[in-house]
Amino acid sequence: MKQLAQEISARFSELGVEIPIGDIEERLDKMIHKFKVPKEEARRSVVNYFLKLHDIKRNEFYVGERSESPMANIADITEDGRWVNVRGKVVQLWDNTHESISQVGLIGDETGTIKFTMWESAGAPIVEENMSYLFKNVVVNEWNGKFQLNVNKSSSIESIDDEIEVGTATVDITGAMVDIQSGSGLIKRCPECNRALTKGACMEHGKVDGVYDLRIKAVMDDGVSVQDAILKKDQVEDITGMTLESAIAMAADALDQGVVLEQMKSMLVGKYYKLSGSRVDRYLIAESISPVFTYDPAELDELIAAAEVI
Repeated sequence: MKQLAQEISARFSELGVEIPIGDIEERLDKMIHKFKVPKEEARRSVVNYFLKLHDIKRNEFYVGERSESPMANIADITEDGRWVNVRGKVVQLWDNTHESISQVGLIGDETGTIKFTMWESAGAPIVEENMSYLFKNVVVNEWNGKFQLNVNKSSSIESIDDEIEVGTATVDITGAMVDIQSGSGLIKRCPECNRALTKGACMEHGKVDGVYDLRIKAVMDDGVSVQDAILKKDQVEDITGMTLESAIAMAADALDQGVVLEQMKSMLVGKYYKLSGSRVDRYLIAESISPVFTYDPAELDELIAAAEVI
């Protein structure tokens, strides 16, 4: 334990903070022997305590002490502050309006998926959906009980040719579509990176001649919980009967792209559907959607008539 305390003290000393080894040992001893915390977890807890006490960012502490980061399966990423290399496929990119963030999305391997945040200061290359990459020296961050990867100036990203089959469990939900969020309907995407445009501009490539697409960001309620779901073009066309071409024509006739979203809301909100797909972070990425008929109107009339007779 003394050696571990010395290592922690030495690292803080490199950052210009002198912490008595005895103080570190005392906290390690309490965590390991009194509370029976595993050694690595105790080390992390003690380090985090002194980081907060001296107002030092966690990344600053770990950047200096790490060596070559190990390869990690996404399912095994369960330790805050750990530096890892991850080989995976970018399965989704999300809209982002924060100027200090370059990209936000999900990367997956054979064991699962995890959110990543690429900071603008990292200077890393832009990634694309459905392409495979090696994320090197990325740091694990825990937020509200969920883990994500942060790509910063110490990280690098390499494009790879590997064909990666992303492992995700299929989830089925049945419930009412209670809302369709903004950013749905007829949208435009950047032809370079596939991001949804905001006011005709891409966060990365600026003003571009966007490519039309259909998307629904639905809110589903199964009576127990609420689930955000994303329906891509194929699912939108299936459930609305509206093609991309007809949506473009509708918007052109009205001189208003918003009419497509309003039409979708009037068709879908308040009705019941069964969705199948994969749950990725807070979203269910739908692979299929079908209406659920809660009753047959003719059947209801018969039941009412029978009740009146009784």
